[in-house]
Amino acid sequence: MELSHTMRAVRISEPGGPDVLEPVTLPVPVPGHGQIVIRVAYAGVNRPDVLQRQGSYKPPANASPLPGLECSGTVVEVGPGVTRWEIGDKVCALLPGGGYAEYAVTHESHALPIPEGLGLKEAACLPETCFTVWSNVAMRGKLKAGERFLVHGGSSGIGTTAIQIAKAMGARVFATAGNDDKCRACIFLGAEQALNYNEGDFVDMMMGQGGANLILDMVGGPYIPRNLKALATEGRLVQIAFLQGTKVEVNFADLMMRRLTVTGSTLRPQSDLAKARIAAEVEENVWPMIAAGKVAAVIDSEYPLEDAVKAHWRMEGSNHIGKIVLKVEA
Repeated sequence: MELSHTMRAVRISEPGGPDVLEPVTLPVPVPGHGQIVIRVAYAGVNRPDVLQRQGSYKPPANASPLPGLECSGTVVEVGPGVTRWEIGDKVCALLPGGGYAEYAVTHESHALPIPEGLGLKEAACLPETCFTVWSNVAMRGKLKAGERFLVHGGSSGIGTTAIQIAKAMGARVFATAGNDDKCRACIFLGAEQALNYNEGDFVDMMMGQGGANLILDMVGGPYIPRNLKALATEGRLVQIAFLQGTKVEVNFADLMMRRLTVTGSTLRPQSDLAKARIAAEVEENVWPMIAAGKVAAVIDSEYPLEDAVKAHWRMEGSNHIGKIVLKVEA
């Protein structure tokens, strides 16, 4: 089948609310060295897409300005030097941007085969969350079997993935979420306890267990000193976002006395090589968990590409449990 020269896409017309997302027709991207072009079947919607739309999360140099950090679909073109994929292969992939379109380009090492037993819709929900969770919980956070793991926002795309992966790794899992339905979802996915943060204090919950060995947080702000209090001696805090601010006052004497570790990362700005290493670890460790039924894609809702505005309103309403996806392929 001959590759089209133009494609449907959704762009950010200017920084602002969901209504600044607009359908457009653009040229199909051309692959560079080591890159593949994917005809997108489904694209995941993630919190960084919202931040980019608001003007606070610029794409890396040479990345597509379109939102969308993950997709599933079919390889339709390969650039020079590509060795792993052939035209016609079904893949899911981490993208530097550009997922809200009929075609997207990414480095070949950032694409993975569709996990055994999953369809394209489920597979589109995996790359951004699995890369983020594995790189921060396993690679950076060094989670071990038997340790106590706390994830904030347990019903989010990141949270639902983190609960399942940590449980599959043999950890004792705890979560916070914003209402009782979300807490029940966290427990269903494997959390030992899930706290409605509007009704209780996660510091009390974790200290009642002896403290958390590892906390994964995307809230920041006032959660940071509370996270440190909730850690066990030699505990680790991994920060991956700041929904409530980046600047707080912290008593580092306590950090020293209890030998705590504070670290964090962002995925999108990392080098192609760094993302390739994460991809290899995800395929080696997480894909078997999915095949064994220990980790599943949790899908909240699906919207057509042209309804990306509605998808963003759904995410901003914070009532979703799991991932929001866009159906791109007609």
